[in-house]
Amino acid sequence: MSSTIRLGIIGAGAIGNVHMEVFGRIPDVTLASVTDAYLPLAEQRAKEHTIPVIHQSPQHMLEDPEIDAVVVAVPNKHHAPLAIEALRQGKHVLLEKPMANSADSAREILEAKEQSGRILMLGHQMRWTGLSRALKQHIDKGGLGRIYNAKAGWMRKKGIPGWGSWFTRMNEAGGGPLIDIGVHMLDLALYLMGNPKPVSVYGTTYAEFGPQRKGIGTWGTPNWDGYYDVEDLATALIKMDNGATLSLEVSWAAHAAGMSEEPFIHLMGTEAGGAMIGGRGLLVHHAFDQIVETEVEPLGGEDDRTLLGRHFIECIRENKEPITSALSGYTNNRILSAIYESSRSGNEVKLNWD
Repeated sequence: MSSTIRLGIIGAGAIGNVHMEVFGRIPDVTLASVTDAYLPLAEQRAKEHTIPVIHQSPQHMLEDPEIDAVVVAVPNKHHAPLAIEALRQGKHVLLEKPMANSADSAREILEAKEQSGRILMLGHQMRWTGLSRALKQHIDKGGLGRIYNAKAGWMRKKGIPGWGSWFTRMNEAGGGPLIDIGVHMLDLALYLMGNPKPVSVYGTTYAEFGPQRKGIGTWGTPNWDGYYDVEDLATALIKMDNGATLSLEVSWAAHAAGMSEEPFIHLMGTEAGGAMIGGRGLLVHHAFDQIVETEVEPLGGEDDRTLLGRHFIECIRENKEPITSALSGYTNNRILSAIYESSRSGNEVKLNWD
């Protein structure tokens, strides 16, 4: 590989544009190509970011021997076919979340990654915030002891994105808020808990707002000729192989009186507890029978997206496993699929890892 990594961007929408901005400021990375299902948008991004090549399709980009790595930033249903083809073509892949729109598709990506010998990294930028890194540092030093229970979630009260578009169609997105913003909280919680293996899941999903065209937010463009067949609220209890439990609750729309709309994680350990509520971090422990609560100061440095991008390039250069690995993405997808299955059946779902 040359000293400069030549990067292609598949998907020129909002998230793809963020990646273009990020990698445009990382040394020894060249934004070499962009493509999008709507080529005029790709052409616009090429001008904005001085990208020399506009490929007519993702396949053309993936077959280009001049491209070393790609960012896949497209609707969920396209994640698996594009990531698998990219790996088969010898490209390294930064794949936006969720890994796929089902556990089966995520497994196919994982297998393709293992066969290819290439790097596949998931775009979970929340692991890279200054607050997440500070709390993880404290956990890794043993500050919380053994984490045996956690609560995580993101309860938006009126935030359904792009009603009727791919966001709200099960066959395209794979789900609603659970797979959209819930996957972020699930991923971060498991990471802070030390990546225990989930063994059982009990969950329920609800669709009380979306089918009535209520609870609509400002993100995305509505398609009033489309439809809504995903949930707008989900809740679940996940049990780990080490006995720890994680409760998860997320919504796009809910009458969540008294609840903050900021993402949250509460970690309960044998030595102390830790929490992230929006941009605030807290630690709590008992000292001489008194409850002592202290603030967590975020670590400084570059922003989360830039650190994520730098890590991807570092993993390519050093041929090392990313922190947000393919296995972590597959684990997330297995839990998400199990929550939907549990909601349909009304039963607990056991996860077999043999």
